[in-house]
Amino acid sequence: MKKAIWLSYDLDLMDGDFEGLFKLLDSLEAKECGECLAFFEIEVSSDDEVEDKVRKLIEENVNLSEGDRIYIIYPKMEGGTKKIKGKFLFGKRKKTPPWKGYATVEAGEEEG
Repeated sequence: MKKAIWLSYDLDLMDGDFEGLFKLLDSLEAKECGECLAFFEIEVSSDDEVEDKVRKLIEENVNLSEGDRIYIIYPKMEGGTKKIKGKFLFGKRKKTPPWKGYATVEAGEEEG
């Protein structure tokens, strides 16, 4: 079965292997979806195979640096219900997101 995959990549600007990643994405006929986001389909025999197959494709084609991050999003059947799953295949979530502190929070009424 074909599975839809969205791949978000955050590679080191100086040392990131953009060439390797872009060659892989090109070979997968990936579609560009904005800054550092691509969409493609892969053939798998089950939903449980998706993460391992994408991880293996990346490991075989991209030289990852310590700070590189790759996150995938894909549909997965769980308990008879289609859900959207997201996971870092490489790297991890930042402790503080870059948008932290931008929202304006209104103070409640004060007495006194």
